Amino acid sequence: MDMSGYFDKVSGTGILATCDPGHEVDLAIYAKPHVVDDKTVVFVMKERLSHRNLRANLQAAYMFIEDGSGQKGVRLYLTMLREEKNQTVVAALRKKQPCIYPAEDDSDKFLVYFQVDRIRPLVGDGPLNV
Repeated sequence: MDMSGYFDKVSGTGILATCDPGHEVDLAIYAKPHVVDDKTVVFVMKERLSHRNLRANLQAAYMFIEDGSGQKGVRLYLTMLREEKNQTVVAALRKKQPCIYPAEDDSDKFLVYFQVDRIRPLVGDGPLNV
């Protein structure tokens, strides 16, 4: 799957799932990932529950539901690789999606890199239809 091309051309809603040390799952609305290559994506994260959960459990899942398509989208199964606080890169990524990353928000942001372990369609186990 060409993740970069896919996420560049479609709009929709993303949901990131993480889990704390006690196995309590959290879901949060997230922007589309920034694609580094065919096996690596990056999310810009604030110091909130999803980010804190990743310190205890490196596994996450991201579900993207395409706008207006009913049941079309993808599920990404992820393993956190590392995080950075490179504000220059954060600023560059924020400019790509200004409605998601308002300029007046000066809270700490983290670049969180994930390995993409598996990609599945939004519904079922069949082939990706994106």
